[in-house]
Amino acid sequence: MSKVILITGGSSGIGKSVGNFLTKKGYTVFGTSRFPEKYPQSNFPIIRMDVTKPNSVTEAVASVIEKAGRLDVLINNAGVGITGPIEELPDSEIQKNFETNFFGPIRVIKAVLPVMREQQAGLIINVTSIAGYMGLPYRGIYSASKGALELLTEAFRMEISNFNIAMTNVAPGDFATNIASGRYHAPVLENSPYKQAYGNTLKLMDTHVNQGKDPLEMAKAIYKIINTPKPKVHYKVGEFMQKFSVVLKRVLPDKVYEKLLMNHYKL
Repeated sequence: MSKVILITGGSSGIGKSVGNFLTKKGYTVFGTSRFPEKYPQSNFPIIRMDVTKPNSVTEAVASVIEKAGRLDVLINNAGVGITGPIEELPDSEIQKNFETNFFGPIRVIKAVLPVMREQQAGLIINVTSIAGYMGLPYRGIYSASKGALELLTEAFRMEISNFNIAMTNVAPGDFATNIASGRYHAPVLENSPYKQAYGNTLKLMDTHVNQGKDPLEMAKAIYKIINTPKPKVHYKVGEFMQKFSVVLKRVLPDKVYEKLLMNHYKL
């Protein structure tokens, strides 16, 4: 029987690449979007879901069960970026980011757990970020939301271990997607004390995304995880130095690592 897979944020970027790849592998794939009508040419069905709205989440999961009869894999991929000096970011934008990147995945997990528990089987893959392993300058809120999801997964794994439901994190580095166009950018203010440093860092971040790896690499990594009997707690996918930066943070003194980051961002 073909496994049934639900990918939040499956209409573009990493989610779309993963969905296309898994569809070609013979899986029954459903993606989600707040505006599914925009994607009539998708290679797999796109259903309506807004992860910030509980009713929308429960309705979407119920729709998958109605159509497919079961749900084997959830890929929590929906997420948004945010950049800016933390001091200058509006509270409302900080809250929006956590609603999508942290509370959203929790809502979807809560919606699918009863289904998977009844099936006595399931896999939940949370797409986080290598940025979630470190507090990056002018990306601090994004780092915090993805880091929180990493830690949440660690706790969740232990709580659901008796139900034959697996959960794991996949932390991508920079990939060539449209995330830069969709993220909230705090404006570079003329009278801001952060004007030069933030402006330079913003250009560097956008360059990293534009020169990022092919999202197909994420699709292949997730396909491998789906076919792993006992997934690890954490996976990292991306350039060698991006993955190695996590190792360096673990072994270097805090201030030495901080200096490396500041040199990288020319701060």
